[in-house]
Amino acid sequence: MPKVEVTTICSDAENSLFTVSSRKDQLTPEDNSIILPTSNDDTLTVINNNLDTNCKPASENGGTDTTTIITTNPKNQKNCNIKITKNATSNRLPRIKILGTGGTIASKGSNSSQTAGYHVDLTIQELLDAIPDISEICEIEYEQLCNVDSKEISHVQLLKIYKGISNSLQKFDGIVITHGTDTLAETTFFIESTIDCGEVPIVFVGSMRPSTSVSADGPMNLYQAICIASDAKSKNRGTLVSLNDQISAGYYITKTNANSLDSFNVRQGYLGNFVNNEIHYYYPPVKPQGITKFKLNIDKSESEADADAELLPPVCILYAHQSFDSTLLDLVATRYKGIVIATMGAGSLPDIVNEKCLELSNIPIVYSKRSMDGMVPIANLPNRCSNVIAGGYLNPEKSRILLQLCLYSKYSFDEMRDIFNGVYGG
Repeated sequence: MPKVEVTTICSDAENSLFTVSSRKDQLTPEDNSIILPTSNDDTLTVINNNLDTNCKPASENGGTDTTTIITTNPKNQKNCNIKITKNATSNRLPRIKILGTGGTIASKGSNSSQTAGYHVDLTIQELLDAIPDISEICEIEYEQLCNVDSKEISHVQLLKIYKGISNSLQKFDGIVITHGTDTLAETTFFIESTIDCGEVPIVFVGSMRPSTSVSADGPMNLYQAICIASDAKSKNRGTLVSLNDQISAGYYITKTNANSLDSFNVRQGYLGNFVNNEIHYYYPPVKPQGITKFKLNIDKSESEADADAELLPPVCILYAHQSFDSTLLDLVATRYKGIVIATMGAGSLPDIVNEKCLELSNIPIVYSKRSMDGMVPIANLPNRCSNVIAGGYLNPEKSRILLQLCLYSKYSFDEMRDIFNGVYGG
């Protein structure tokens, strides 16, 4: 139904409540002035009769957007002239901000068959030139935050992304971020944990093949991400990822294949698909269960990006294995504020390593897991009331980020356990 503005030349009409509707069965195209009955509840229904037989504004077929209707003011039963005009903002396209950071999607190879050893070389404008026309889908503005392989993303680039998104939330209807896939899951987890985006979709996108590949996936992935960010059904879903025709929750994704186009495991956060320009969600809008939103007290201006580089306390990840040397914990404890261990199984470590973890009682140590699926339950901890925390279903990379945010917030060990309890750890 077309949205319209109601302009009246009746002095008393401002005290009336008007409900504007366009119903095909009530159209009277042969008469531009009709008398509409009023109801007893002071609600006046105004029918825009300047529509064609397909219920489209007549202006689309060369007509005019204005119809004058004689109706009755429900307050005092005086006749008023009501002018129906097409609302200038009703058909406004969504405004989408694209933030570029680099990655394979912005890379070039030396030939069309090269899918490794390429280098980042394309800007956002060059990426947009390679996708289908989006002029009827949305209005685009873009900004190049950085242009690096995602393996090079440090706290400096991460906070630039954070600030770029934060500064765009109130100005745009959706945000798209191009990003390398190697560390994409870490960035999306961080953004979901630190930004309350309200109903604005934040859509990350990357690719597994460079732009010069004979079957490059980047252009279609970017096109789909823009469409997803522009779609009203994407509202109130938090941080999303658009890759390989799939729509996923950024909080849950994990890269599980280093080479394949189908590179991300979204077992917990598989939300929908993009098929032939159609967006299909399997569930109503919902955000991750148990998530904690951390507030970063930082200057959001670009000039302060480098100054905030050391904002997050350093946390180290150790990978457990047979004959794991417990003295490694002593080495890292002197340089890091927290430790994450990728344990064997669901929290299994040699007894000597467990004992060493408990000895380091002044530093939080999160037990994560080497395996892709499953979780570390609290019951597998060597001591439930100590500095050791169960990582739940989070992998080591995400456990590291969550522990950093807990340390930044100066939480106690008990408060940290409560935070990790949201991901079934603690």
